[in-house]
This record gives sequence, C-alpha cells and structure tokens, in this order.
Amino acid sequence: MASVDALIAGLAGVGYIASRRIATALYMAVHLQKPILVEGSAGVGKTELALSTAALLAQPLIRMQCYEGLDESKALYEWKYGKQLLYTQILKDRMGESLADAPTMDAAMDRLHGMGDLFFSEPFLEPRPLMQALRQDAGCVLLIDEIDKSDEAFEAFLLEVLSAYQVSVPELGVIKAKTPPLVFLTSNNVRDLGDALKRRCLHLHIPLPEPALEERIVATRVPGIEATLTHQLVAFVQGLRTLDLRKAPSISETVDWARALILLHADSLEPAMVRDTLNVILKFEQDIAAVEPQIVELLHRR
Repeated sequence: MASVDALIAGLAGVGYIASRRIATALYMAVHLQKPILVEGSAGVGKTELALSTAALLAQPLIRMQCYEGLDESKALYEWKYGKQLLYTQILKDRMGESLADAPTMDAAMDRLHGMGDLFFSEPFLEPRPLMQALRQDAGCVLLIDEIDKSDEAFEAFLLEVLSAYQVSVPELGVIKAKTPPLVFLTSNNVRDLGDALKRRCLHLHIPLPEPALEERIVATRVPGIEATLTHQLVAFVQGLRTLDLRKAPSISETVDWARALILLHADSLEPAMVRDTLNVILKFEQDIAAVEPQIVELLHRR
C-alpha cells in the first residue's frame, strides 16, 4: 500500500474494483491505524471490501455479525462452563483429599480459592471475535458487520475496546494487541450511530456505482461476458433504479443477473429473457409486477 494508485491496482488484483474515493479512505485507515465505518445500502460491496482487503494483505479475516441483544460475552470472551463443570466432577475426589487436612476453615477456603483460579485460566477461556482479533500477533482484518443492528450499550462498549485496542479480563489481566487490527464497521443505516463512534472512525459511504464503474465490476466478477451484454444489462439496471421500487437492485443483484444470463446462453437482452429472469434482480413481487409492463421501454433507453 505504497500509494492510493497501488491500492486500487492491488484490490483489482483480488477482484474488487474500487473507486478512488474508496481506495483513499482505505489507504488512510491503514496508515493512520483508524477504524473505517463503511455505510451504504445493502449489496453495494461494504462487506466485500473487507474480504478483499484481507486477501490483499494476506491476513486472516475475523468477522463479527451484529444483532440486537449482542453483548460482551458473545463479542469478547466467555468461560467454557461445560468444561469447568466436567473437570470439577472429575477432580471432586482429589479436591476433597486436598481440603481434608486443612487445619481451619480459613485455610480450606484459601486452598479452594487456589483451585478455583485454575478453572478461570487460559485452558477454560473461549475467545470471541474481538479477543481473537486482539490476539493476532501479526495483525488481522476485523469485520464488525452491520453495527447498526446492535444496541447502543454494545456500541459504547465497542468504542472502549477500539480506543486502545485492549481489553481487561479480571482473571487474566489486560490483553493488548501487539499489532492493532484493521477494523471495518459496516452499517446499512438501520439506526443512527452515536457521534462518539463516528468520531473514532474514518467515514466512507459507498453509493450505487455509475454505469462505467458497474460495467467494470460485472466484467471482473463474470469472466467471459461479452461487452455488449454487459453494457445492456447495466443500462437496464440503472434504469430500474430510477423507478419507485420497494428495493432497487444493488451491485450484487447486477452480478447475479449477469451470471444467470450467461448460464442461459444469452448474448443480448430480449424482452422475453428479461421477463423470465426479473426475479434475479427484483426481490418483491410488487416490484416485478410494476416493472413488467415497462420492460420494452427500459430496454429502448439503452
């Protein structure tokens, strides 16, 4: 990542066609060691940017999917309670022998505390994505997907972890990252994120692409597709996005449609072919019903 241009070329090499704005934000995130908050509608390539960056850097990708009710135990760590219970049962007789000759109750309690510490040590620790990322000595890419689906309390906890790239485990002490992970947070704008988190991160909004960029993306993702067909299907999808639809097709739907057309041996867009495959790019029956009478008109726009 010697320059923004090198980053654009590198991402293209792993199959991600990045605009200069995307590459510039990623370049700054890497060199400033700041998390990058990637916003945009579903299917524009937010998650794919993190996946491609991990491939480019040859680093492991650790992904945490956010949801309502996500808490510290699911994101950071928890103890292997089943293993602790099993070991307690297995060692019960041995523990009884160790406590039998204790002269006083206080002495027995001291010994019991010492045994208890053994059950809250590394062998019984279950690291979750955040801790896994902090413990990668050579660094990693940490993808915190759909942060807007989590609760505000979890957002505040996450901000604390990302501020110093360290966490405190009462039984083990402070765990600090030797190499801070490259952090991607994605958001579909389900809810507004807090100002504190936004200040901590670099901001990147990925919009739906312009026709020329979308054609490059399709050509990269669907090897062997003819340029004429690529131009026609991208023009049709761009026309769909001007309509009042419940869900306009995203880049991922455009790529899926291109693959479907190749599978059906299409070399150009014809009304019948479009009608038969509308369900690939439109996800609601009401949208399909609204578009079907306009297929010919939309094809002529190209």
